[in-house]
Amino acid sequence: MAKAPAEPGPGSSPSPSPVPLDLHAVPLVALNYGVRRRLGLYLNPRAAAAADWTALAEALGCSFLEIRRLEGLPDPTAALLEEWPGRCPGGATVGQLLDVLRRLGRDDVLMDLSGSVEEDCRKYLQRKQEQANQPLQVPAVDSSVPKTSELMGITIRDDPYGSGTEIFDAFICYCQKDLQFVQEMIRELEQTEFKLKLCVFDRDVLPGTCVWSISGELIERRCRRMVVVISDDYLESDECDFQTKFALSLSPGARSKRLIPVKYKSMKNEFPSILRFITICDYTNPCTKKWFWTRLAKSLMLP
Repeated sequence: MAKAPAEPGPGSSPSPSPVPLDLHAVPLVALNYGVRRRLGLYLNPRAAAAADWTALAEALGCSFLEIRRLEGLPDPTAALLEEWPGRCPGGATVGQLLDVLRRLGRDDVLMDLSGSVEEDCRKYLQRKQEQANQPLQVPAVDSSVPKTSELMGITIRDDPYGSGTEIFDAFICYCQKDLQFVQEMIRELEQTEFKLKLCVFDRDVLPGTCVWSISGELIERRCRRMVVVISDDYLESDECDFQTKFALSLSPGARSKRLIPVKYKSMKNEFPSILRFITICDYTNPCTKKWFWTRLAKSLMLP
């Protein structure tokens, strides 16, 4: 026979239950990258049996031409959520998004993401409260150690409030003179069926923070792999040298296949000795050039 729950003693008090959230008062920016990406995994595939991202776009007021434009993007759901607050009177909220998904019959999405959505919203409100309670003057300034918040908004797609950080498939280590090949890499890996997400310093990183701190943060925490574009000019770059050695220190002996060297033109100097033990993608070999982009893409898509 089940026992009734014990009554709290005279000296004890019941544990406080979480305060219910009003999600209609939380702006959409509270949802971080992880939630948005999982939402895209549900909605990006075109489906006849369930409402996909196009149904969400129509419900949010997008025109036919706007939907056609979004179709050409790698992640139309993410792009839709980024643009929606700008067209929504009074600003888009998390509650409004959940209401639309409920009307579209996507209860599976709501059940899977409800916990993560609530956690993001609570963290967002907590940060806003902490910001409101901060003093107007900071008693001391210490620039010797980078603060975590300094490394939150470092790419163009990071949430400026720190709610979400961009995650990339690969960090591209290159020198300025090899930028033209990097642009070709963007076309072949991001704008094709592979739809990979590359971190290209000159394109994706915001100015104003220490280069070494940013590089370390991106390579270690934000990028699953690193592609090293090898050339004679690469050998003269202190920045490339730091990035390569830092990535190697995270994966001694290349056990996790984290670093992928790419040779895209002939070299006068010897190949870097620290990379000789790692298999490379060789763009200069005419016999294997037709397989180059597929090999590189598949290596970046490994779990």
